[in-house]
Amino acid sequence: MTQSGPRGPSWQWPVAGVVAGASGLATSWFAANALHVRAWPVVAVAEWVIRHTPGHVAETAIQHLGHRDKPVLVSIIVALLTVIFALLGAAGRRHWWVPILGFLVLGVVGGLAVAAERAEGGHGQIAVMIGLLTWVGVFGLITEPLRYQPPEGRRAALRLGLVAAGAVVVGAFAPYVGRGRRAVEQARSRLRLTGVTPPVVPTGADLGLALPWATPTGAFYRIDTAVSPPALDPSTWRVRIHGMVERELTLSLDDLLARQRTQAWITLNCVSNPVGGDLIGNAWWSGVLLRSLLAEAGVKSGADAVLQTSADGWTCGTPLSALQDDRNAMLAVAMNGAPLPINHGFPVRTIVPGLYGYVSACKWVVDLKVTTMDDAVGYWIPLGWAVKGPVKLASRIDRPASGDVVPAGTYTIAGVAWQQETGIASVEVSVDGGAWQKATLGRVPDDETWVQWRIDVPLTSGAHQAQVRAVSSSGEVQTPVRRDVVPDGATGWHRVDFEVS
Repeated sequence: MTQSGPRGPSWQWPVAGVVAGASGLATSWFAANALHVRAWPVVAVAEWVIRHTPGHVAETAIQHLGHRDKPVLVSIIVALLTVIFALLGAAGRRHWWVPILGFLVLGVVGGLAVAAERAEGGHGQIAVMIGLLTWVGVFGLITEPLRYQPPEGRRAALRLGLVAAGAVVVGAFAPYVGRGRRAVEQARSRLRLTGVTPPVVPTGADLGLALPWATPTGAFYRIDTAVSPPALDPSTWRVRIHGMVERELTLSLDDLLARQRTQAWITLNCVSNPVGGDLIGNAWWSGVLLRSLLAEAGVKSGADAVLQTSADGWTCGTPLSALQDDRNAMLAVAMNGAPLPINHGFPVRTIVPGLYGYVSACKWVVDLKVTTMDDAVGYWIPLGWAVKGPVKLASRIDRPASGDVVPAGTYTIAGVAWQQETGIASVEVSVDGGAWQKATLGRVPDDETWVQWRIDVPLTSGAHQAQVRAVSSSGEVQTPVRRDVVPDGATGWHRVDFEVS
């Protein structure tokens, strides 16, 4: 039905739509926090987008935005919703039913996205419904003086302003409502992990010239698909080991901590790390070896993989051999001597040296299914990534950085090299296309970490460039061929261009 009669200034209708929409988002967020729901509808939609984004598009986002990719995605969704709210409000000036239908469609989309989230239950839908009812109710409230009475600009504007202020207040208080994440942070701070020691950098490992050999927890890279990291109560956390095993195991955190633990320096490397990139870090990890847990469960003949699942539904397929050999593959409970941060998988995550994270590093792990590689199809595989992801031989120049201006004379070029589970035999540097010169290597405890290197070179004033290559302990020379990170990791020599004054 088309409305007749006074309908107020045209500009107030799209504003009313935006105010009503913002109010619904605010109350939905408030309700989600109060109900301890991780996937607020906007977050659920963002994670749905991430799950269905083609691999090459996701990789482009990571390359250009890094850890900012998720905030940018959420901002885009909010901006898009703002435009939709404005259009619905404008349409409501002529047709009363259009905004109602639009809000209903948005509610259905949000509800479906929340339903796709793992373990949210009915509470997520309650938050969606509260937001939908707020949209409809608030829009009717603030457009009533425009719709049925002679336009009174001051009264209508006052009502718009009051409702907008209310939405801001609700949204501002939303993060402080509910005890979910705060309770988990408190439980984490109270957790005492016996047998976990602070990190001590091995003598000679850190050459002290570039980035630290031991990566501080706060500086450790984070790449995952969770817009809102799961906040898991350590007292109720469980991991299930099942599938092709003789004895299914379900372990609590106390069960895990009662078993013999190990500690090791291990370098983790994201498959999305470009040549010379910083999606790599080295930390002191503490946990329980997976090979001991698998032996306890009794792996059946024919199994060659483990499908890992996190609390938010992310999956990865890991070759069984990498979990049963002598590497320090573990269910980690601590990072750099302290319980894992929530963003890095608290209370338990998987660490597997020598494999890229997309096939091994499951944060917030809750399920380990022993199976076959044919059935262990993880999240990233259908998006164009290789089934197996062994870390490739690589090296990087950290000093100088491209664009730096350095003094003339003898200058120390420095960086890192890595190929976990194989090790680095030597690192070579070429300046201005000249002969390859061997660098001095730092001392490392084993082959599961990166190694720092340094070399002193004479430099004269002007423009210069340096490139680096590594030779592995198996005799492989790092390839100069540049390849993209898709499907199984980047290759090529890292080069920097700099000035000497």
